[in-house]
Amino acid sequence: MTRNTTQRNPLQKAVQRLHEGFLQVGFFSLFVNLLMLAPPLYMLQVYDRVLTGRSEETLLLLTLLLGWMFLTMGILELVRSRIMVRLGTQFDRHLNQRLYGSVMQLSLQQPEQADSRPLSDLSTLRQFIAGNGTFAFFDAPWIPVYIGILFLFDAMLGWLALFAAASLFSLTLINEYSTRRWQSEASENQATASRTLNSQMQNAEVVQAMGMQDSLQARWFGAHAKSLQAQSKASDNAGLWSSASRTLRLLFQSLMLGLGAYLAINNQITAGMVIAGSIILGRALAPIDQMIGSWKGFVQARLAYHRLERLLAQAAPPKRRLTLPTLRGTLDVEKLILVPPGANAPALKGISFSIDAGETLAIIGSSAAGKSSLVRGILGVWPLANGSVRLDGAEIDQWNPDELGPKIGYLPQDVELFEGTVAENIARFTKTDAKKVIKAARIARVDEMIRALPQGYDTPIGPGGMALSGGQRQRIGLARAVFGVPSLVVLDEPNSNLDKPGEIALAKACHYLKRKGSTILMVSHRKNVLGLADKILVIEDGLQQLFGSRDAVLQHMAASTPLRPVPSPKSTQKQAARA
Repeated sequence: MTRNTTQRNPLQKAVQRLHEGFLQVGFFSLFVNLLMLAPPLYMLQVYDRVLTGRSEETLLLLTLLLGWMFLTMGILELVRSRIMVRLGTQFDRHLNQRLYGSVMQLSLQQPEQADSRPLSDLSTLRQFIAGNGTFAFFDAPWIPVYIGILFLFDAMLGWLALFAAASLFSLTLINEYSTRRWQSEASENQATASRTLNSQMQNAEVVQAMGMQDSLQARWFGAHAKSLQAQSKASDNAGLWSSASRTLRLLFQSLMLGLGAYLAINNQITAGMVIAGSIILGRALAPIDQMIGSWKGFVQARLAYHRLERLLAQAAPPKRRLTLPTLRGTLDVEKLILVPPGANAPALKGISFSIDAGETLAIIGSSAAGKSSLVRGILGVWPLANGSVRLDGAEIDQWNPDELGPKIGYLPQDVELFEGTVAENIARFTKTDAKKVIKAARIARVDEMIRALPQGYDTPIGPGGMALSGGQRQRIGLARAVFGVPSLVVLDEPNSNLDKPGEIALAKACHYLKRKGSTILMVSHRKNVLGLADKILVIEDGLQQLFGSRDAVLQHMAASTPLRPVPSPKSTQKQAARA
């Protein structure tokens, strides 16, 4: 990886922001590991000085000194633990907003792969940074220091410690290679099972009504069973090497006692060195043993890191653009070709039309003709394969989404309301302005219906809240779309769930928006909306069949003449200008 690429990597930047904190933890780890020598030195002095001299004063002084050292060590360990917790929180805060944006962007580009797993991966990384397993990496550099002290006692003790450390380190590598593949496979299968279950839960009514639960359960269980199998193999391997590590550590400590006793018998070391050597060896091997014990968490954190790295590289944030003047609503679409995310064939082929600010365009056609795909392309929800969409003469991607969004109202075909109150949903979860909320509800002619709810505008809806009918959701969705009287309002099948009063309310809302100068795009396969339109666009099989003024298009349709594009007044003027 080149240096420039590394600098652009947001995960690398997040880790670099933690360097100062890591240095502080390393500084405290220096004193913690120095104080870890207090117990063996205490034992050395007790055996070699106190017992031989039979001095109670010396024993008392050494014990008080040991207590002070342990107290200091406990405080230092608490401080470095709290630093790591705050570093984990800082890491999360640096990435969470960017990651949320990337998840939402991926949901648009690849809906079939969209889930909240990346946010769980961020949580996994935060917990690993703040966990105790991280301290093993700060304590590991002190292993040579402890082994060097044993060499000072006697070379044979040092070589035994070096062999023990090498043996446990080899087990760490074996544990890594034996569990890596199974951990990765378990993680991927679990993600597949989770996406499958989420999809089934979102369509629980269909599953129950059509008796599909058993077959869909079998599909979910297939992925879940593969995850369990891989996880079991990874856990079995990790458990084997972790058990071997603990056993070898205890064995080497006992061997250190035996070797020390042999050397003491031959007067090569003192009795205190025998006990101190065993304690020092245990301290030298502890970081390696801790690494093996926390290796599962390390592997999961590493997998999460690589997944986040791929996601953030795949879903780069949009560049901030120069703020453009307030949107008036002029729309120009030229030779638009659109391929839906995940598809290979284009859904729209060469769509071109223009409408002025304040005009109403009805987009009609049979089912699956490409009407909804067109509005998604116009709104920038789906990227264009070719062609252009211009709002007030500027390409759609030249507008900053947070500045353009409040000037656009969108009522999708499948209306989804979010967890919150009715007022919050209408206000698009911005700071709730009661006057604007009530005005939007009255424009959509839904004010009386909302007041009839148990808590009126404060009625909670969504998960854990009140369940609304399809018609109620659609009318509240219409109020959300007209909130703030946007310059461009896009209505995708706005009357699909409406009764007669609902359709009347929709027509009145459109008339009000038109008086206020809003540009309206209305998608429908019902011809009763044509009376609201200034212009009509007819699409069939992704191809533009007719476009022009309402009366001209209706005449063509009534006469059953061969379908051919009808030039709009605007395009006629352009042709005259060229001539």
